[in-house]
Amino acid sequence: MSMTTRTEQQSAGPHAADSHDLIRVHGARENNLKDVSIEIPKRRLTVFTGVSGSGKSSLVFDTIAAESQRLINETYSAFLQGFMPNLARPEVDVLDGLTTAITVDQQRMGSDPRSTVGTATDANAMLRILFSRLGTPHIGPPAAYSFNVASVSASGGFTVDRGSEKTRTEKVSFSRTGGMCTHCEGRGTVSDIDLAQLFDDSKSLSEDPFTIPTYTGDGWVVRVIAESGFFDKDKPIREYTKKERHDLLYREPTKVKVNGVNLTYEGLIPKLQKSFLSKDRESMQPHVRAFVDRAVTFAECPACDGTRLSELARSSRIGGLNIADACAMEIRDLAEWVRGLREPSVTPLLAKLQHTLDSFVEIGLGYLSLDRASGTLSGGEAQRTKMIRHLGSSLTDVTYVFDEPSIGLHPHDIQRMNNLLLRLRDKGNTVLVVEHKPETIAIADHVVDLGPGAGTAGGAVCFEGTVDGLRASDTVTGRHLDDRAGLKETVREATGVLEIRGANANNLRDVDVDIPLGVLCVVTGVAGSGKSSLVHGCLPAEDVVSVDQTPIRGSRRSNPATYTGLLDPIRKAFAKANGVKPALFSANSEGACATCNGAGVIYTDLAIMQSVATTCEDCGGRRFDASVLEYRFGGRDISEVLAMSVTEAEEFFREGASRVPAAHRIVARMADVGLGYLTLGQPLTTLSGGERQRLKLAVHMADKGGVYVLDEPTTGLHLADVEQLLGLLDRLVDSGKSVIVIEHHQAVMAHADWIVDLGPGAGHDGGRVVFEGTPADLVAARSTLTGEHLAQYVGG
Repeated sequence: MSMTTRTEQQSAGPHAADSHDLIRVHGARENNLKDVSIEIPKRRLTVFTGVSGSGKSSLVFDTIAAESQRLINETYSAFLQGFMPNLARPEVDVLDGLTTAITVDQQRMGSDPRSTVGTATDANAMLRILFSRLGTPHIGPPAAYSFNVASVSASGGFTVDRGSEKTRTEKVSFSRTGGMCTHCEGRGTVSDIDLAQLFDDSKSLSEDPFTIPTYTGDGWVVRVIAESGFFDKDKPIREYTKKERHDLLYREPTKVKVNGVNLTYEGLIPKLQKSFLSKDRESMQPHVRAFVDRAVTFAECPACDGTRLSELARSSRIGGLNIADACAMEIRDLAEWVRGLREPSVTPLLAKLQHTLDSFVEIGLGYLSLDRASGTLSGGEAQRTKMIRHLGSSLTDVTYVFDEPSIGLHPHDIQRMNNLLLRLRDKGNTVLVVEHKPETIAIADHVVDLGPGAGTAGGAVCFEGTVDGLRASDTVTGRHLDDRAGLKETVREATGVLEIRGANANNLRDVDVDIPLGVLCVVTGVAGSGKSSLVHGCLPAEDVVSVDQTPIRGSRRSNPATYTGLLDPIRKAFAKANGVKPALFSANSEGACATCNGAGVIYTDLAIMQSVATTCEDCGGRRFDASVLEYRFGGRDISEVLAMSVTEAEEFFREGASRVPAAHRIVARMADVGLGYLTLGQPLTTLSGGERQRLKLAVHMADKGGVYVLDEPTTGLHLADVEQLLGLLDRLVDSGKSVIVIEHHQAVMAHADWIVDLGPGAGHDGGRVVFEGTPADLVAARSTLTGEHLAQYVGG
């Protein structure tokens, strides 16, 4: 075929490949989606919006991104798929035109004590290679600079069989140089246990002296101690000999016989370190976490000064700087230091490290340091840290999926984030963003608005089109897109002050500030300016109820009723009305369906294929044994009560034969925070990030405390829901509480009685109070970045 003929054929019509420029979704039914069918343009920026709980994450993450990941996993061999998570196919009829999806979500990074910003982004790995090549004196390979690698050495003999020759023993020795501090084992902190919080030493073992969770008088743990034979059960602990005290606290694991059963006895301290201190604090049950906070104090390791590294690792330097110094620097300063290095032998390494560090600065995280523990990052910081590895990627035609990338960003920083999203799109990628902020919605090429309500009232597409089309539409988002909260004409007067003097936590610089009481006080400033350090790190703990951004954890068996404690009064009410035990009305206890063990579904493991979940035939998915469902309260069985929405439950428990004041108080608080659409038995795993934080707020509203501290409560809130949140904050203040809010949302700032603005920048450029006063004064002065943006917002 000649070149001319081929060209004529190509120009005769559009190429077949050009017809695949849409992602087509037909009949999506995941979670609350109601047969959603949409077409999303590729290589464009599409924003998905709608009220919280309307189905945005179900469509974008649980349908489009999940199916893309599942299809990619299927391209690997069956052997490799056996090591991968089994992903179920989403509930959808047709998904066409998918490309490789890279998900950048809000999930907080793991809080393992050995995980840092540097290890999470590979910046540490590159620094270790750099020091192993250029550091003087040379101390070894990259592992010699790692706080996760311990130095070990061993020697011995092994037998070599030479076949027909005689076997002989050969000596071998092995050594590895690591950079771990041996005193703190690479954690940077050492723990000290307050013995007074473990037991009452005036009591004997027979008098139940322990104050440790699960160490009860009739439990096996205490029985092993008491029956071990090492102690006199009737002798007060304070009268123990030196050996007895050592055995109680530090004895190595020893086999003992208790009532004819062989068991292992171990001292309290090593046992607690294994059972409690080795776990992530946030994964602990509340009562265990309270015990650890009370009994354990963490101090900087005296051997390594908190650097986690051995003295040998800290002795090797490049231009007077060791690796611990480099990791402690703010990343923007470290980037300048790396830029100044000139060594041809490591040029590719320097270029890659330079790009990674510059990406931190570009994304607004230049104020972090590489030795910052990853568990201390906020949701927004964690999400932007995950973006780092994608910024310089040469891949195109990839689908990037973001979950509210503006979280934790000051209005000043949102424009920078918008530019990054546009850059990813302009490289030929499809960018899908779940977002509520009008500043990010405004840059969209295509908008999909879901709703019209939340939960069962949502799950439908209300609008598809341009931003101007959304603004003109009659959807909830369209009506509220241009909402602007005005400044209050009068502000409340403070009833007192909380004094903070000489605050030096993290980047704070001897901050002296008076936080007014009895009012709504908003603490604001650019990301990294020191807001959380001031509020969470310097406020007195007494009488303060803190609702931070740590995510609530729960399995598919956990639901709003179990998390809030609502199930307890419900079970007691059913038990009292029917004259039976409360445990019957728990699907995780005696009342569970025997076939599915109270799960409602039966999971069939198909090895490399995704597990299949089928509704339990015996209980019909209701989770309870048939005999339990015969018991009724207020005309309903327990499964029908758990299927109620919060709004229905509030009415059900308010009056009449089904009146339960304890249950009504809890569901009323859930309705107050805007969760009226949730069902009581809905698994926690199906809740969005914003829903989980508001559920946590509903629980803490019952705490007894005069001061409430809320960390970015607008996270995950739709524009229409912010007004309801402001009403809730007003009710808290009017009830006599003091409310302190760390917030970037201009509507909350405008509604405040008092503003404390930190800055002027982030990291070492922040840490100072740049404004204290009313929102009106801040707008009038326009002396800070916050003041300028708030003035633009209110039209001042």
